[in-house]
Amino acid sequence: MEFTATTTHPPVRVARSEAEQIEQVVAHLQQNFAVNPADIAVVKAPLRICPLGAHIDHQLGLVTGMTIDQSIIMAFAPTTNGLVRVESLNFPSQVNFQLDAVPPYGKGDWGNYIRGAVLALQREHHLAHGLVGVVGGEMPIGGLSSSAAVTVAYLLALEAINRLALSPADNVGMVRYTENIYIGLKNGILDQTVILYNERDHLTLIDCESFEVERIPAPAKTDPYEILVVYSGVTHVLVGTDYNNRVTECRAAAESLLGFAGEAIPADPRLRHVRPEIFQAEGQRLPDKLHKRATHFFGEMQRVRDGVLAWQAGDLRRFGELVTASGESSIKYYESGSPQLITLYEILRDAPGVYGTRFSGAGFRGCCIALVDPAARESIAEAVHRRYPAAHPQEAQIYSIHYCQPDGPAQLCG
Repeated sequence: MEFTATTTHPPVRVARSEAEQIEQVVAHLQQNFAVNPADIAVVKAPLRICPLGAHIDHQLGLVTGMTIDQSIIMAFAPTTNGLVRVESLNFPSQVNFQLDAVPPYGKGDWGNYIRGAVLALQREHHLAHGLVGVVGGEMPIGGLSSSAAVTVAYLLALEAINRLALSPADNVGMVRYTENIYIGLKNGILDQTVILYNERDHLTLIDCESFEVERIPAPAKTDPYEILVVYSGVTHVLVGTDYNNRVTECRAAAESLLGFAGEAIPADPRLRHVRPEIFQAEGQRLPDKLHKRATHFFGEMQRVRDGVLAWQAGDLRRFGELVTASGESSIKYYESGSPQLITLYEILRDAPGVYGTRFSGAGFRGCCIALVDPAARESIAEAVHRRYPAAHPQEAQIYSIHYCQPDGPAQLCG
């Protein structure tokens, strides 16, 4: 992985290895907390990308994902007095509370995720032990599911300390409670499901309605690829963007379409409840904004189906074409993407050696991702360096380029 943050192209700074990152968080824990070294454990929760299935998990759609070899890493140890105290190497201040007195949600507070994780577990389980912990990670925050990853890390740590045996499916629900109920983000299950289920060199296919998960191995015969992540320098909390508004619009489109067709409308309508033929017959009756959201949903569903077939055939070029089409639909029909993300998308779309590219995450902040030919690394980076700082000088000192490899699921280390 490489970092580039100026228009003068400084020498590549090699990222620390996972072992070095673990050593750092463990050392920080020992230096700042009075813990027995024998009680220290470490959990890693990898970040994820979503090649196809953009913005449709909250509508119960079909989505795909894979984890990358960059993770949220946490060193932790148990407490016996119900104390939860966590420090971050990336954020100031310390999170500090008791298990029996969890504070309410605080806007913009990075401690929301550990507090939400505790409350999620306490709905069904007794937590006898709190924890002290230190959280770290190398990648810039934003667009790679860092919030879901850190929540998974907290859950696995609390479960290990309290000897709770929860399944990946259980923890998907715990993350959803944390984000949907405690934090108020109307997202679906994509992020945490990929983080908890993905296997190395596999594409994870998730049916967000039935919660069926399929891990599809990469064929032995396929073109070489690696995962490019370009951080835009723009980071916003999702509940402060149009993310929740888009979810509401999609649900309004579903309710209208079902009504036009004379079908029963469920209490919480989603576009997955609408058969494609209903959209084809009645879609033009929708207001323009809602028609665009539904157009993206049904187009993305088909791109996922076609993309899975291309992946299974080892056809990265076709797979990449679909990823790029997903990015175009996100701009045109879902109407997401900051000016910075749109610029990065256009740069990567036009760069030779890029199989496919689209926004990562919610599409209002953070990163663009791409599947690329490793042989084209230098020319792709040159295109970004040449065009992006000129278009967005405010981000010229903080954007960065990262080359990553596929990884496996979240897990305790050692």
